[in-house]
Amino acid sequence: MKRVILGVVLASLCGSAMADPLSAWNDTAAKKAIMEWVKNTTNADRSTYIPPEKRYVVFDNDGTLWPEAPLTFQIQFALDEVKRLAPQHPEWAKEPLVQSVLNNDINAVAAAGEAGLLKLLALTHSDITTTEFDQRVANWVSSKKDPRFDCGYDRLGYQPMRQLLDYLRENGFKTWIISGGGIDFMRVLSQKMYGIPPEQVVGSFALGEFALTPDGAEIKKTMQGAFNDDAANKPVAIHLFMGHRPVAAFGNSDGDLAMMQYTAANPDAKTFGLIVHHTDAEREYAYDSHPPASGKLIEGLQVAKAKGWTVVDMQKDWKTVFDPALCPVTTR
Repeated sequence: MKRVILGVVLASLCGSAMADPLSAWNDTAAKKAIMEWVKNTTNADRSTYIPPEKRYVVFDNDGTLWPEAPLTFQIQFALDEVKRLAPQHPEWAKEPLVQSVLNNDINAVAAAGEAGLLKLLALTHSDITTTEFDQRVANWVSSKKDPRFDCGYDRLGYQPMRQLLDYLRENGFKTWIISGGGIDFMRVLSQKMYGIPPEQVVGSFALGEFALTPDGAEIKKTMQGAFNDDAANKPVAIHLFMGHRPVAAFGNSDGDLAMMQYTAANPDAKTFGLIVHHTDAEREYAYDSHPPASGKLIEGLQVAKAKGWTVVDMQKDWKTVFDPALCPVTTR
């Protein structure tokens, strides 16, 4: 009996040791490059070793960790909030942009450009406390589903990237989000979806105002002093919020290029860069130079080739896109 028990234990240990931490990835060059870099930078006997205290890695969010097409989750939230709040604001009836939202005229909303986007954000993201905003986001996530995938938005994190986050953390890396998405919006979801705590999430933001209320003390959201955490502002945000130069950067668009260049220029580490290229129209979306909304990728592909960064072909390199236990979408 003891031999049987010992055999079961050994088999279990061997199975655990052989478990693939990146099982949602196909065995292609992209997966091999990731694992080789981790092995080379965590082995103290190698010249490429990175001490644990310097293992900071940064991820974009929209299009890198979750979908950004046909609209980013946050924009969809803003549109839904306009519809929900409109009956409480009769003065909005005079706003052409609001009427476009209520009529589901997305083309008219898109034609309003950045000014229109800021208007929608002002209507739905300001003049409320951060506590109220967090609750609104939580309520939206619990009640809405993505119309194409028929799954809750909090179930649509890319499984290969979620595994990658876990794999990096298991090897002593500190995972941060550096994204153009709203900092408060992402912080509501980051822990549950990615295991990334709110303090390691950096995004676009506006200044808040401290206020004493009958219930205590709160921060009120405003649109003042807005900071767009995209493109060249990403390295600035990394410096201000993280205080360390990363050793690896993961993105999917030209808006992530500056962050990846800043990381690649780290003089103290063998760095790693990875770009997620959306090539799978069947299981997700296919785009680069002409994205449905955000996520244009032209220069990033050129620089990646010149720098030797890893480019993930979503169609070829990912065995699954979404975790079938959370969102049963077709896998390959």
